[in-house]
Amino acid sequence: MPPAAPSPILRRRRLGIELRRLREAAGLTGDQVIERIGWASASKLSRLENGRSRPDPQDVGALLDLYGADQALHDELLGITNEAGDMRGWLKNFPVMTQQQRSWAELEAGCAEISEYNPVLVPGLLQTPGYAQLRIVSARQVSAGAGEPEPGDEPETEVQARLARQSLLTREPHAPRYTAVLEEAALGRRAGPPEVLHEQLLQLCELALLPNVTLHVLLRDTQIGNWYLPPTAFSVYRFADPLDPETLAIEGGFTDVMSTESITLNRYKVVFEWLCTAALNASDTLSWLIEATGRLTEATTPSTVAFGPATAPTQRRRDSGRLTDR
Repeated sequence: MPPAAPSPILRRRRLGIELRRLREAAGLTGDQVIERIGWASASKLSRLENGRSRPDPQDVGALLDLYGADQALHDELLGITNEAGDMRGWLKNFPVMTQQQRSWAELEAGCAEISEYNPVLVPGLLQTPGYAQLRIVSARQVSAGAGEPEPGDEPETEVQARLARQSLLTREPHAPRYTAVLEEAALGRRAGPPEVLHEQLLQLCELALLPNVTLHVLLRDTQIGNWYLPPTAFSVYRFADPLDPETLAIEGGFTDVMSTESITLNRYKVVFEWLCTAALNASDTLSWLIEATGRLTEATTPSTVAFGPATAPTQRRRDSGRLTDR
């Protein structure tokens, strides 16, 4: 199976970066471009350069001619333009995808590497149906309590959309490298009933054995760096095409923020390295997950559930193989 094609949204971002670079190399301002091409609105160029609109091949061709792009670059960017406009064709891969899940699938498509941290939840790519259902239903209760209308998609549809995304991790032979730091609290008794947590722990054990997946459990009393406390969940996406912009997604509970700014990205990369260094390495994480699963299997009531091994591994080694190139 070939690598998954990048989403149209990612193609728009890539195209916008290239168009801005060519305009600046030509020494032209946005107003000069609008005047020479004869467009009625200056916002049209802005939307193209910021990847916020579906590009028209004729418009892109006019810009490339104005900027003096050579034939090879001209053909490459027109190819990207066609991919950026083919939203319908791309969505055929995700027949049950909801709008919220689609935004994440668009980032994950074409990824070569994904790094994730969440202080309170198991990341969506690792969730079981039961765990995902709990998270979706409980989040909707907040909206209902605030007097807001219920989302249009049924929870079951949202769960199926999340499961559709998860096929990314087992795609052969081009599955991305995936690294996640899981807080111990995300697997604690507050996260759900024992049967749901047991199923989730079993799945994490299985996923940890995949050659492209590295999981790290961060124990609740572990110091990070010089007493650093990560304020929010985040993910970093690196794509198979090195010219596609590396992207940061920051999860804020009810609002998500995306950024491709290198300064911001580099800060979060440093934080992720600190997290991986502080957390249990991949081998000790698997041992922790297996022991936690065994303890939960033996539990007869939620009040008797104990999570994690009685004694944490005394040596926390950094799993360096996943961080040397970041």
